[in-house]
Amino acid sequence: MDKIPSFSKNHDILPVGLHECGVNYGVTTWDLRFKKPNGGDYVSPKAAHTIEHLLATVLRNSNYKENIVYFGPMGCRTGFYLLTTGMDYGQVLTLLKSSFNLALTFTEVPGNKREECGNYLEHDLNGALNECKNYLEILNNL
Repeated sequence: MDKIPSFSKNHDILPVGLHECGVNYGVTTWDLRFKKPNGGDYVSPKAAHTIEHLLATVLRNSNYKENIVYFGPMGCRTGFYLLTTGMDYGQVLTLLKSSFNLALTFTEVPGNKREECGNYLEHDLNGALNECKNYLEILNNL
């Protein structure tokens, strides 16, 4: 089988930050790299699950909600993927900064009832907010 593009990148030199991965079928994939790959520090599964709930909610309620295709965690737990249409780097960066700022104001996890989530007991709001705060600092320094 062919190696997929994300496995073709040298993860040992991939920095934290925001990276455009490419465009397929009019959909741009963005790499929101929270942690240095293979650095020994990863987003916990519970915090990642909560970040997914927070950011998916905020992004899909933003002025760009029609441009948001997907937001979700990377299996390696070093970050998240955001899939968009019709947005450039500057727009995505601005949207992410405002979205993470808004996420930091949440005092409960959206969609965290049994009937709303397939694993509603596995969340960590405090851990997620800490990760969001750290990533926002990374975004603010780009």
